[in-house]
Amino acid sequence: MSTRAKDWLVQSKKDLEQAKSSREAEHHEWACFIAQQGSEKAVKALHLSKGQQAWGHTVAKLIQELPAEVQPGQEMIEKAKVLDSFYVPTRYPNGHPEGAPFEHFGPLQSEEAINYASEIIEFVSNKMASREGS
Repeated sequence: MSTRAKDWLVQSKKDLEQAKSSREAEHHEWACFIAQQGSEKAVKALHLSKGQQAWGHTVAKLIQELPAEVQPGQEMIEKAKVLDSFYVPTRYPNGHPEGAPFEHFGPLQSEEAINYASEIIEFVSNKMASREGS
């Protein structure tokens, strides 16, 4: 049976590149959002590589639903929770009591988002590569 796991992983890496570009352009809200999206796609790739379907947009939950043999530690789940906090308020003005999304996100948040997304994507890449080698 054909799987699209590699396609999802490749796109997650492309999303991470876009997050970095958005950060450089000082579009920190978009950097945070697309970092979350890249992480989500990477974890879904790992699910697919294990023959599972994964639904939803909550990276922490997607990680917790991974098979035991590819489960990361609690620290990565906590980092995913930070990324999940960027899913809605980075895009919608009603995600905050006042102000547009771009007013609420800066270089500290986008750096953290990119770092955490990088860790998750690297984790998934390593798990998928070790599976191919076995």
